[in-house]
Amino acid sequence: MSVSPASSRGWVDKRWGEKLTDRVAAVVFSEIDRHLLERCLGRKPRAWEDFVDRFLGLFLQVIDHTAALRCVALNPQDREDLCAEVLLRLIENDFAILRRFRGQASLATYLAVVARRIVVKLLMSGRYGVDLSAPMPIVDPGNLSAPPSEPERHLADQDSIKRLLEHLEAKEAEVVRLFYLEGQRYSEIAESLGIPPNSVGPILSRARAKMRELQQKQGAPVG
Repeated sequence: MSVSPASSRGWVDKRWGEKLTDRVAAVVFSEIDRHLLERCLGRKPRAWEDFVDRFLGLFLQVIDHTAALRCVALNPQDREDLCAEVLLRLIENDFAILRRFRGQASLATYLAVVARRIVVKLLMSGRYGVDLSAPMPIVDPGNLSAPPSEPERHLADQDSIKRLLEHLEAKEAEVVRLFYLEGQRYSEIAESLGIPPNSVGPILSRARAKMRELQQKQGAPVG
């Protein structure tokens, strides 16, 4: 049986979206995010910067996962461009997308779904080397990987990691910040810090071990 590229892409998107929604649908709208959203919509000082700091890693994860499902190899500039496009769409028309949020799920869930839709449209626009005439590989939904992290867990981990950075050595803290909070790949971290690429993994491993040890005392897991 033949499957058209458009239908196979839509099918995989639908199944991935269902997995994402099923995993986090029950998560409530947190007070932290409620306050942040109110500040953004009220155009309070530094509100948008705080919003970007909180959700940038989530957007990058959505971009990477969505591109991977389409077998699109993004270079660092492509990732930055796609992330900038997502952020621009969020501020268009006086934050219209954010104003449509009704708090029926977590803000992270809403933003992950919005970002995925924006990224899918951009990838299908032909600007990023997607061959629309080529069939997309058929993926068994039972084997379809989940997003790199669930949106709400990503933010919980992010908040926890920020609290733990001060307990790490300077280089470990910087590697952890770039990997977990800014969503950089090993090669990008190595270039940013001027260290060998094969040293990033061991540094992260040491830092994770320290953070897990600290969190055993505090009661919150590190991913």
